[in-house]
Amino acid sequence: MSIPVLDLHCDTADRLGWQTIDRELKTVSGDEFFTPDDAECPERYFSLKDNDCAISIDMAGSTPWAQCFATFVPDCFSPEQSLRFHAQIMAHISAQTNLNHAEATEVHAASDIRPALDQSRFACIHTIENARMFAHDLNLIEALKRAGVLMASLTWNAAGPLASGHDTHAGLTDLGRQAVAEMERCGMVLDVSHLNDECFDEVAALAKRPFAASHSNSRAICGHVRNLTDQQFQVIRDAGGVVGLNYCNGFLVDGANKDTSAELVTFDATARHIEHWLELGGEDVIALGGDLDGADVPEYVADASKFPAFQQMLVERFGETITRKLCFENALSFFERF
Repeated sequence: MSIPVLDLHCDTADRLGWQTIDRELKTVSGDEFFTPDDAECPERYFSLKDNDCAISIDMAGSTPWAQCFATFVPDCFSPEQSLRFHAQIMAHISAQTNLNHAEATEVHAASDIRPALDQSRFACIHTIENARMFAHDLNLIEALKRAGVLMASLTWNAAGPLASGHDTHAGLTDLGRQAVAEMERCGMVLDVSHLNDECFDEVAALAKRPFAASHSNSRAICGHVRNLTDQQFQVIRDAGGVVGLNYCNGFLVDGANKDTSAELVTFDATARHIEHWLELGGEDVIALGGDLDGADVPEYVADASKFPAFQQMLVERFGETITRKLCFENALSFFERF
């Protein structure tokens, strides 16, 4: 089986590009590598084609794969530092894609995705997680959209210059409201996955275009605040948006962590989120947003090489039509109509 994949979120871009960022940014972050484990063999966390991350061209193999590579911007960076950090991470992914141009395609617009999948290529889509740099200059939104950034979130977990994550109950800032309007004007997708409930409600009231939750699960199934309530899912559904299933253990099952994942986070546990969303009328809303390289995940979705077997499990549970919609059709249709 070779059903294409269009995954809405991973942290692989940071992990591969971390060695390229400048000394000041490493000092501010306090991290020499993206994870301490990467220091043991740095050369295995640099190449897009062959690496020890969760996603690589080689691991995707014969599966046509379109990946949203988010530049994850840590909360500790100022807007100005965030801009520099994003430029360096995005440049590394672009360079790696061009280096492997025989197998990989750099996506500059939504119209590039379908041809890449049809040709069984590995497609690299640029996105941003925590677009703090917009507070430096809102004109960056148009410039980055032209450079190929298709989607961005306004914050991560903390309160930021644009919006707030679940660390606080603060709402959108004035700049954040302006950023929402400018993103819609420029055709950049707004990703609400890390917004707290207060900011989500404000976005829902302001938005005139569909928006996405790139990597969030069902709060009715797992009560973590990073997950979506049924009402939030329905708002995204009714707006014509898309929601990406997150493989993070703690977002799939209450109380799960790295040590308990094997016994608690079974395929059935993952399937329950999909089943619940289908009950909410989400057949054309559900997508993949695995958070690979950014979270502890179950072994059956641990890296790109696991996906033919994972897709077979999905087909046996949900049928091929739903599986194709989940794995790529819904996300692809969303980007194309946006």
